[in-house]
This record gives sequence, structure tokens and C-alpha cells, in this order.
Amino acid sequence: MAKTADTAATLVASLISLMERGTSPWRRTWDGPLTGHHVNLRSGRPYRGANPVLLTLGMHLRASRLPYWCGWAEAKTLGLAPRRGSKAVHVLQPMVHGPSDDDATGSGWVSYRPMAVFNAVDLVGEALPGLLEARRASDRTLMRPEPERLAAAEALLQRWPVPMSHGGSEACYSPQADRIVLPERCAFHSAAAFYATWAHEVIHSTGHATRLNRDLAGCFGSPSYAREELVAELGSVLLGDRLEIGSDLANHAAYLASWVALLHDSPTLLLQVLGDVRRAVDLIVPEAPLTAEPETR
Repeated sequence: MAKTADTAATLVASLISLMERGTSPWRRTWDGPLTGHHVNLRSGRPYRGANPVLLTLGMHLRASRLPYWCGWAEAKTLGLAPRRGSKAVHVLQPMVHGPSDDDATGSGWVSYRPMAVFNAVDLVGEALPGLLEARRASDRTLMRPEPERLAAAEALLQRWPVPMSHGGSEACYSPQADRIVLPERCAFHSAAAFYATWAHEVIHSTGHATRLNRDLAGCFGSPSYAREELVAELGSVLLGDRLEIGSDLANHAAYLASWVALLHDSPTLLLQVLGDVRRAVDLIVPEAPLTAEPETR
């Protein structure tokens, strides 16, 4: 329990510092010749689970457009070093444990510890330009055209069992009707913004009693409302990452204030929310099977 509390405290300290800036640093535009997926700078291995959410926050805090990351020890082996004054972003590294002597099931278990990684913009060294060019070249071969990405997102969201209709000027999900309502498509400033908003409401709908059964009954200003909105906002970041459509999130000062208060009161809430986020997104679009070794420190 102590290790869990320490892990949560490390993550929350970083997240609160972002939120108290009063902005939405997780806004994702998906422009430029990048797939947008967060990967290890040297190997290109993707960061998995809920880690893309934490890395997106960290990337936008430092106004970076490079989703490339490297741990301190690995950077040193590459002849790189963090720029003076730069701050690491902490992600969750899974630690697999074998069964204990008194475990009759013979099964192991997984815990998580914070792992510090640095964004490419925070690194210096002669090898950096070559590493960046190699990573960009790899991204160019993997990048799908925007129309293809948006069409794939449309098809997946249409298959989601919660019906969507258009009407009014607000986007919302009704648990009672189990229905999503969005403004007309022409009201959005881009196709990507439309799909990102749709994705946000789809995350809410995963909490229905017949699915993941989260508390969706909270009224505006209540802790349960703020918690669910945090799940939806961060969930849409992760879903946008998997669908390669990004996330177009409103900057609601009231939400930010509620989240900061929630996390101050209970740092372990962040780990719970990230767990809810991952379960919600896995229900919509399961994470691709791991085909490479986990990211390197």
C-alpha cells in the first residue's frame, strides 16, 4: 500500500502542476508528419496502457510536438543528457512478480512504479539530430492519411452500441436513454474536432450500468461528477491516441478546480481514474498485442 501511495503522489504532483496552470495541456492537434503515438526515441517501441495520457500532458506542457521519450540511463548510453533545468515526466512501469510461497493459485501479480522519462526537446547531444531524423523517417512510413484515419474512426464509433443523434448546441450522453447527442457536424471547426467530441461522449457511455457501471449520477459540482468528467476527458485522450484522431477538449476552469481538489484530497484517485480510463478505452478498441519488449528506461 505504501508503494502505491508513493507512486500516486509522484504522478499527482506532476499532474496538479499542469492543471494549476489553468489550461488544457492535453489538447492534441495531430498535425505534421507524425503518427502522434508516444514512442521510445531509440527503439520506436510504443508506450502502453494509460501512459500515453500522462505523456500527452507532459508533451504539451513543454510545448513540444515530438512524441519521443527517453529515460536518463538510456540517454546517457546514447551520448545524450537532459537539458539543464528540464523536468522528467513520470509514467507507470509494470513490474511482474512471481507467485509467493503461500499463494495456492500459483499465479503472479503486477505492480507499478513511476518511471522518469524525458521528451526529445529536453535532450541535448551530438547524436540527437540523427536519432530524431531516424524516428521521423519511421513515422512517415507508418502514417496513414488523415481521411483514412477519420474514416476508420467513423466506422468504429458507428459500431459502438450506443446510438448517436444530432440536435441542439451541446454534446451530451444520457445514461437514462443510453444515447449520445451531438451538435450538427457543420457546427464543429474541423472533422477531427467532431470525432474527438464524439469519442468523449462514448467514453461516458462506457460507464453505463450494463457496461463498466461507473457512478454517472453526480450533479455538476459534485465530486462524483468531477471524477467522471476526468475519466471522460483523459479517456478521450487515450482513445484519440489509439484511433489517431487526437482530442479536442474544452478548457473548463470549474472542472480543473474540481480535479485539483479531488487529487489533493486523495492522490491514489489518479491511479483509480487511470484504471477506469484504460478499461473504458479497452472496451471500445482493445490495445494491440505487444509485439516488442516494453519501453526502455
